[in-house]
Amino acid sequence: MSAKGCVTRNDCGRHGSCGRHGSCSDDSPFSGFFKVLLALLLIALFVVLIIYLVLRPHKPRFYLQDATVRELNVSDGFLTSSLQFTVVSHNPNKRVGVLYDSVSSYASYLGQQITGQCPLPPFYQDHKDVNFLNPVLYGDAVPLATVVCEHLNYERQNGLLNLSLRIEGKIRWKVGSWTSGNYHLNVNCWAILGTGNNGIGGQVPLQPGTKCHVEV
Repeated sequence: MSAKGCVTRNDCGRHGSCGRHGSCSDDSPFSGFFKVLLALLLIALFVVLIIYLVLRPHKPRFYLQDATVRELNVSDGFLTSSLQFTVVSHNPNKRVGVLYDSVSSYASYLGQQITGQCPLPPFYQDHKDVNFLNPVLYGDAVPLATVVCEHLNYERQNGLLNLSLRIEGKIRWKVGSWTSGNYHLNVNCWAILGTGNNGIGGQVPLQPGTKCHVEV
């Protein structure tokens, strides 16, 4: 057989052909396309990682500044209450703003919700900005679990009340014209309140400026 009719292993790079037995190989156009696509994907992920490391949004901080017990009456296992809170919200980020789209608050006692939901107006919080939230919460004849009712009466007799102010909703991060998707916000502010036997207490809390627990 003539040497002109065979393809040696050294000729593979020049001919770009593998033959039937696959003794040599070459990249197909599809293989090159996927390599380019993979490279672009890696570059995009790298850019996103760099942006995240540079911006790295920190969750907002909340502090319970004060509260007022306007009414707190228990009758036959039903609670009627009126409470007012002042909460300080702080955005600690240097370059990232926070959009509060749909946020509401309520009060709970021993894990049981004792007031209705109070919607808070949507607002935008610029970087390093501070906002004051003033929810007024009402509970109208809310049925209490037996253990909750007994514990509440015990604390009222001793002039103290441990309440939890809950703030929940959705927020978004904003950098320039870019806005992220929704993130769930969950804030828990513990308050130790002073109250008389008649359920009326002046301005609270006994520990002003208490830092709230925040989850995003």
